[in-house]
Amino acid sequence: MLPVISNGHCAYQNFVLANLRKYYPNPDSIARSTWDIIDRFWNLDLSFTDEFMKDKYSKFGPKPRVPSCMQRSYLLSIAFKVTSITDWVAQLKLNPLYAFLSGFEFGDTPGVGTFYDFFNRLWDSEYNNLFPHVRSTKSKVKKPKSKGSKAKSIEKTTVAELLPELENTSFNIDEQPFGSLFQLYNNEFLQQSISKGLITPDSLALAGDGTPVVTSRRERKHRICDCASNGIHNCNCDRYFSQPDCDIGWDSSRDCFYHGYDLYMLVASDSVSDLPIFPLFSPASKHDSHGFLHTFFRMNNFLPDLNINKVLLDSAHDAMPYYEYFKRVGITPFIDLNVKKGTKLTYKKDFTIGKDGVPICKAGRRMNRDGTEPSKYRIKFRCPLASRKYGCSCENPCSDSKYGRTVHLAMKDNPRLFNIPPRDSRQWKYEYNARTSAERSNKREKIDFLLENGRHRSTKMWYCRLYHIMMLQHLDAWDLPFESTLRKLIQKVS
Repeated sequence: MLPVISNGHCAYQNFVLANLRKYYPNPDSIARSTWDIIDRFWNLDLSFTDEFMKDKYSKFGPKPRVPSCMQRSYLLSIAFKVTSITDWVAQLKLNPLYAFLSGFEFGDTPGVGTFYDFFNRLWDSEYNNLFPHVRSTKSKVKKPKSKGSKAKSIEKTTVAELLPELENTSFNIDEQPFGSLFQLYNNEFLQQSISKGLITPDSLALAGDGTPVVTSRRERKHRICDCASNGIHNCNCDRYFSQPDCDIGWDSSRDCFYHGYDLYMLVASDSVSDLPIFPLFSPASKHDSHGFLHTFFRMNNFLPDLNINKVLLDSAHDAMPYYEYFKRVGITPFIDLNVKKGTKLTYKKDFTIGKDGVPICKAGRRMNRDGTEPSKYRIKFRCPLASRKYGCSCENPCSDSKYGRTVHLAMKDNPRLFNIPPRDSRQWKYEYNARTSAERSNKREKIDFLLENGRHRSTKMWYCRLYHIMMLQHLDAWDLPFESTLRKLIQKVS
């Protein structure tokens, strides 16, 4: 039968209040940090979950658990840092606070199978992974020569080929296996943060970064062919992979190989709490330059109301197609230069361009910036030794004018090196500093909410864990009343 839902969020609040009075009549017996979680969940309305998931249950069979209670209970397990579903089920049986805060009567809590049945309903695919278990082996990422450097891309498709392909592809959220998870996250948390003014959808500054997610110590695979019995031990036949969506990548921060995913996260860099917008899991070998494109164009299709005016990315995204695309769609890019790709450029035959986009004269001196002309998409520079009163003090002046030699850098000549605002300006550096919001968001997911401690074996479970962690990131950013309303109600009776 369908889940029985009565009076929605108001019924849940009354249920929690009654059980707190029963089991914890003295509010001071509960730790202050726990009260913070209690207040947040007491005010969290998950009524949309019940309505959204009603069609995912059969009209026949035994009475199921209320979907909002199951979701709330899983969120609580992450908030209280219980990483195992089996351990959390045991805690629900032992701790009355965990039980009634989830929405269950103490002594009548769901089992492990009920939780996994709920996760199955959140995953819009009959398969637990995106790719089949049987596939060919991939090319391995090579260790970079210098310490702290990122591995080179092993992608067979270039950014110039991939970008127009994804730009012209229409992505439908209903066709994604994580579609239901995204709908719950978007309606109950992301849109709530927007309505509270924490995210500005009309002029969004977006920061992106990839981070390694370790799923196991090694790659688990075995042969399904008879080549070994015939004496062929190095065959190229397909293998059976335990985690087909994962592979081996290079972790530049720890200088080691790892097996798992590359999580690319898009974050609202202008939000106070570094709030996540949209994530995407890719194999560990996926380069950030490709990971951003797959994530960005999916987000554009799934969240069409967001108007992005700035994009902040690191040097892994320093490719000319990025600049050309952002200029075409009216987005201002703040992308760090990859010096290995080369920055010196001969300009107007007698000038070179430095690594920060500033022209260098014949004498080897950096020229002084003398304003920008956004309407003409160009930046003006002049001689650093020129004085309007005394002229140029250089031994071999390149201009007879007292104003000195002037150079206009036009963005059409090289949008990668010539930016508005210029890379050497205080405004550019101030804007680019906000890019670390993506790193802080990834840190919250991996360290504060213990993302990697899930130890799951399927992409379905990794997405379930990730999206619920993102929900908690938004929930933590919402302001609470100075005095707890729930605590006042308990104290009135006591």
